[in-house]
Amino acid sequence: MAADLTRRDLFKKSAVAGAAVAAVPSLAAILDACTSGSTSTSTSTSSNRGNIHLAVVTHGQASDPFWSVVKTGVAQAAKDMGVNFSYDAPPTFDMVKMSQLIDAKVASKPDGLIVSIPDASALGGSIKSAVSAGIPVISINSGSDVYKSLGALTHIGQTEELAGMAGGDNMGKAGVQNALCINQEQGNAALELRCKGFQEGLAKTGGKVTELVVDLKNPTDTQQKITSAFQRTPYDGVLALGPTGAAPALAALQAAGKLGQIKLGTFDLSADVLSAVAAGNMLFAIDQQQYLQGYLPIVILTLFKLYLLLPGGGQPVLTGPNLVLKDTASRVIDLSKQGIR
Repeated sequence: MAADLTRRDLFKKSAVAGAAVAAVPSLAAILDACTSGSTSTSTSTSSNRGNIHLAVVTHGQASDPFWSVVKTGVAQAAKDMGVNFSYDAPPTFDMVKMSQLIDAKVASKPDGLIVSIPDASALGGSIKSAVSAGIPVISINSGSDVYKSLGALTHIGQTEELAGMAGGDNMGKAGVQNALCINQEQGNAALELRCKGFQEGLAKTGGKVTELVVDLKNPTDTQQKITSAFQRTPYDGVLALGPTGAAPALAALQAAGKLGQIKLGTFDLSADVLSAVAAGNMLFAIDQQQYLQGYLPIVILTLFKLYLLLPGGGQPVLTGPNLVLKDTASRVIDLSKQGIR
């Protein structure tokens, strides 16, 4: 997490994630003032905007349910602001390939670069090269603890450790004492922080957490590993770190006849996750409102390019955590179908 923000400050900001745009003073007003009248990704009331090209490189593929929402936010913001964009990601979680994609974008000299930073040691050199080349950079999703040291203007996302703590607090209140944390991308620093925060949150009520590493590309094997873990240890809670981990966890619990008995929560939303929460088969989903993680950096970089405006003085714009519970899930389902939640 950012060094100049205390946990208490971050938690207070995260608690209002349902209105995350307001986390930066007057950002909502800036959005209203600057997005009206735009109807195309290449035309705008400002003739300069059609010449602006912003590059997005993330570690998550647009085909992933989570990242497809990020890309939807990117595309809508580009349309609203009247600018052009590209979206690239490696076909799998591959930091070497991702660094190469960033280098290629830097060589093309975009007007701004938006990146996720799941591994600062692997991507830091490429990001610093962009900054050295005079390209303004914003990090999204992962990288809240390193973006300043790499020269990025700001970070847009949630503080992962505090989000994990919120999940641990919720499960602790539900009586969970021995939980499993399913990590589907070993080496992703953001996911490690989620598990760490989950342990810290659950420890408040005397609970403990065991991490289970699974293969993102093999849901059948993931389900088998989760089932085997249940057979070895009497876990009473499971936290998935994303929908790709939540789906096999749901299947494993259902096959074992434990659905609803073992408490299950997850990070991030999908149609299946929301349906499970609404049905009471999942305790909660930690929503980081990733649509904003795609939308806001396009707006901010456009305004920075045109007017040197930077809301919040470079402090992180927090988009979560926002827990979706049974009584709120049904209202979010329609938005999920639209690719917004």
